Amino acid sequence: MAEKTTFIATGDAFMTRRLPEGGYPGFAEIREIIGRHDVKFNNLEITIHNQEGYPAVVSGGTWAMAEPEILDDLQKYGFNLYNTANNHSGDYSCGGVLATIKYLRKRGMIFAGTGATLREAAAPAYLETPNARVALIAASVCDNTYAGIAGDQSVDVIGRPGLNPLRIKTTYHVEQKYFDVLKEVVEKTDMNAAKNYSISNGYANPLPEDELTMESLGFKLDTETAQHTAPNKKDLDRMIANIQEARRQADYVLVSIHSHKFAGTDTVNPAEFMKTYCKACIDAGADAILGHGPHELQGIEIYKGKPIFYSLGNFIFQTETVSLQPADAYQNKGMPHDTFVGEYMANRSKNGTKGYCVLENIWRSVMAGFTAEDGKITQIQLYPVTLCQGAPRSKMGIPHLAENNKVLHYLAELSKPFGTKINVGETMATIDL
Repeated sequence: MAEKTTFIATGDAFMTRRLPEGGYPGFAEIREIIGRHDVKFNNLEITIHNQEGYPAVVSGGTWAMAEPEILDDLQKYGFNLYNTANNHSGDYSCGGVLATIKYLRKRGMIFAGTGATLREAAAPAYLETPNARVALIAASVCDNTYAGIAGDQSVDVIGRPGLNPLRIKTTYHVEQKYFDVLKEVVEKTDMNAAKNYSISNGYANPLPEDELTMESLGFKLDTETAQHTAPNKKDLDRMIANIQEARRQADYVLVSIHSHKFAGTDTVNPAEFMKTYCKACIDAGADAILGHGPHELQGIEIYKGKPIFYSLGNFIFQTETVSLQPADAYQNKGMPHDTFVGEYMANRSKNGTKGYCVLENIWRSVMAGFTAEDGKITQIQLYPVTLCQGAPRSKMGIPHLAENNKVLHYLAELSKPFGTKINVGETMATIDL
C-alpha cells in the first residue's frame, strides 16, 4: 500500500495581535483545513521578542516585532513548520534574531532560515510525520548591504546571527549608443574614481572592454537593451549543498524562498533569477518550492513533476496594528520621535487611501495543499482566502475562507504562462500531476 503524506503551505504571517478566545469568525474553518495535513508550513514574517534587540538603521518596510505569545496563537492554526528568513529578520539586529530563535525553541517550534551563524541559518530543519521525514531549507533574497545576513565563524571570531541569504546579480544589457553615453557620464563625474585608483594599484581587476560599472550598477554591451538577473553563485551553491544533504536524510525536501523582487514593475511575474533559482533547487533534489514575499499571488509552475509556488501571497497581514516603531520610522516621515503608532500608520497610508490598503491583490490568497505518495506529489489542492480588504484597521488582515472562487480563477490565469492547468471548482481548485 502506498504511504501518503499531506502538506499545506501558506504565505506571509505578519501577525501583530493576539487571537481572541475561540478565534475570529472563520478561524475554525481555516484551522480545520490546515489540520487535515501532516506538514503545515507558514512564513513567519515578524520578529518575536520584548525589545530584546536594537532597531536596525533600516527595516524591511515596517520594523516588525510582536510579543512572544503571538507564537502560541499562530500555533493554534495548526502550523508545525516555519520559515524565519525574510526581509524583516534583521529589523531588530542580531538581538532580535536570537530572541526570536529563543522563543521559537522554547515552544518546540521547528523552523529554518535563521541561526546564530550562517551554517546554522542555512541548515535543513526536520519534521517527523507518521509516514515521512520532511526537511525544510529556507532563504531570503537580499543585497550585500543588508545587516541581517548571517556570517560564518572563523577560527578566532564568532559567527554573526542572521538569515540565510540569496543575493542576486543584476546586469543591465545596453546597446552601443547607450553604452557610450554611460561611459562618458562615468568619466566626466569621476564616479568610479575610488575603484579606478584601486585598479591602478593592483588591488582590483580591470573590467573587460564591454563591461562598465557605475558604482554598484553593472552594464554589459549587447545588441539588446534589457535587465538580466541571476542568483549569486556562492549562495546558490550553499543552497544546493544543503538540499543534497537533506535529500540524504529525509523523504521529502521543501525549499522556502522569500523575495520582494519581480520582473520589472510587473508584480505578478516572477523575476528572472527566481525562475533560475527555483529550478536549480529542484534539479538538486527539492520536492517543492514555497515562495512568498511580494505580498500577492504569483503563478504556479510544475517543473519535472514538482510544484513551484512562486508566491503564496499573504496569510495574516496586520502591518498597520504593530504595537511599536522606533524613532527612525517617524523621522523618515518627517514626524517627531514621540509620534503614536496609529498616527504614523494613518500618515503612511494617507488614511487608508494609498499603498497596500487599496491594492486588491494584497488581500486575497490561497492555502496550497498537496499530497505525496511514495516520494511523488500526485495532486495539489488550492483553498481561496480573503483578508478582508475594506474592513476597519482592527479587522483587516485576518484570514477567512473566501465566499467565492474569484481568486482561484485569477490564479489559474497567472499560471497559464507556465503551462499549468488549474481545475477550478466552487470552493477549491486542483492541479493533477
